[in-house]
Amino acid sequence: TGMADPAPVAQTFFVDDEIASFCQLDGIVTLVDAKHIVQHLDEEKPEGAENESVEQVAFADRLILNKCDLVPKEEDLKAVETRLRSINKFAPIVRSTKSEVSPDQVLGIGAFDLKRTLEMDPEFLDTEGEHEHDNTVSSIGINIEGDVDLGLFSGWLEVLLRDKGADLFRIKGVLAVKGVPDKYVYHAVHMIYEGRFTEQWGQNEARTCKLTFIGKNLDHDGLRSGFEDCLANEANYDKLKKSFRFTIGDAVECNTGDGWVRGTVVDLLYREEGMHPSFLAPYQVKLDDGGLIYCPADQDTCVRRAVAVTGRKAL
Repeated sequence: TGMADPAPVAQTFFVDDEIASFCQLDGIVTLVDAKHIVQHLDEEKPEGAENESVEQVAFADRLILNKCDLVPKEEDLKAVETRLRSINKFAPIVRSTKSEVSPDQVLGIGAFDLKRTLEMDPEFLDTEGEHEHDNTVSSIGINIEGDVDLGLFSGWLEVLLRDKGADLFRIKGVLAVKGVPDKYVYHAVHMIYEGRFTEQWGQNEARTCKLTFIGKNLDHDGLRSGFEDCLANEANYDKLKKSFRFTIGDAVECNTGDGWVRGTVVDLLYREEGMHPSFLAPYQVKLDDGGLIYCPADQDTCVRRAVAVTGRKAL
């Protein structure tokens, strides 16, 4: 994420005699996001502030170029590698997907070279030196007891990543999802999101939702209130229902794929058994022919107000 400066950590192995007496620095391994690294290397920082992403690459004794599956073109991967070598020509580059690498690529490599590091940064061992960081980058943690509605959460996160994805370096957490006994683990980097259900909550384990955001120009209050709107409670469901264009009893026309069919809204926030918990339909509609369907989105392309057969006036 570009949040950590490796120099102060590495200094500890040389300036602290007690630590230096029983351990040594084997190497600095930097995990690189192949999809997003270039934009972080190019990011303009406030005057005098360090670009931590550049420093992480520069100090590395080994570079793990991860998420190569998200950069399918070989020429694009080679361009990323060329950019990394322009910053650090000494560190070997190891390609990986989902951080899968052989242990001998990252452990027991005997790669750290203090002489080379001092040539690159003569003040490396100066523990009194100050490192100025980009104050626009921050993090926020949210920890709330109770269940979240995964449909509400997915809708909120989709808009958040679409509108603010460039500034969201990392999102990760664990959610308790209404109606599901398993933990939902998710993470996102910029606009790329992945979530899955894992092990079950323990019998005596409190069901809580934990989120962490790392990014630039984060609206802490906005993120907190936005997530609170995703909790599975009647207040949030009522708020969402009031935002819909139609309510129970309204005459509508639904796009079935084979044409527009008339019907009446009979339920709001519909989810039937077997549906993925991230799906929450705004309407269930009883068609004039007696059939029941649901509308996947509150959009004119899916559902519209019914019109009279003659005169085309809205009912």
